[in-house]
Amino acid sequence: MKLLDGKVAIVTGAGRGLGREEALALAREGARVVVNDLGTSLAGEGTDRTAAAEVVAEIRTGGGEAVESADDIATWEGARRTVAQAYEKWSRLDVVVNNAGVLRDRMSFNMTEAEFDLVLRVHCKGHFAMIHHACTRWREDAKAGRPVAGRIVNTASEAGLIGSAGNSNYAMAKAAIAALTISIAREMGKYGVTCNFIAPRARTRMTLSMPNHDMFLAPEHGFDHFHPAWPAELVVFLASDAAADLNGQGFIVWGGQVALVKGWHTVAQIAKADGAFTAQELVARKDELFGKHDRQPVFG
Repeated sequence: MKLLDGKVAIVTGAGRGLGREEALALAREGARVVVNDLGTSLAGEGTDRTAAAEVVAEIRTGGGEAVESADDIATWEGARRTVAQAYEKWSRLDVVVNNAGVLRDRMSFNMTEAEFDLVLRVHCKGHFAMIHHACTRWREDAKAGRPVAGRIVNTASEAGLIGSAGNSNYAMAKAAIAALTISIAREMGKYGVTCNFIAPRARTRMTLSMPNHDMFLAPEHGFDHFHPAWPAELVVFLASDAAADLNGQGFIVWGGQVALVKGWHTVAQIAKADGAFTAQELVARKDELFGKHDRQPVFG
């Protein structure tokens, strides 16, 4: 018995890199897969359906079932059609893996409005539009008394958890995805839907375009820690019934490591019994508040 026998999954940005490995891994465990990819460049330009078609062919060659989707999931209608395609083909949807993304690395003072808008549109609106249309269907099913076991796996990044100089638009988008994950988990848990995120360390077009990309290069010898197949295995787990009790969780993952992460929480506190603090009082008690805590921004 495979982990995802009978399930139907959508993977966005599934033509290359992490999305490709996720689609293949889901299919190996029995899922029927909608392989969504516009085939754009890393900068979000152009279209090419070849990559998605090749993933579909590979799944079918391996004995699985898959269909290609070339809809733009960062539009309301494109996301709706992608979700509808799963229902039209297989009469159900169980798993949504939001992976599609773009990069426009710039320092904040060099970034254009178009570069900012594109990154936020693809990552944030792309994630939310898919979630909106999938959750609309799942809520209808739940209200009609039909069983629902929906699984949403979002793709955040450590850039969104700890910040990243030089691509603040991307870091902002990924932080938003982490917050979105927790919000959707709270909204949809009562309907039988879970929502979790991964922050993968993997060798992809995106990571290889970054200035510090050397760490992601494939080693000449030994274990390849940053092969994109390893985060894909966590996605399969989160998509399965075995993870039905995991909701609103976040993970950093790469080959040989899976870390559970939690969001902002109180690490120190000062109080005043007779009213609010003035700015001068905060100056006086600054060291008391911070104590031995690092004054650099941190996550967790």
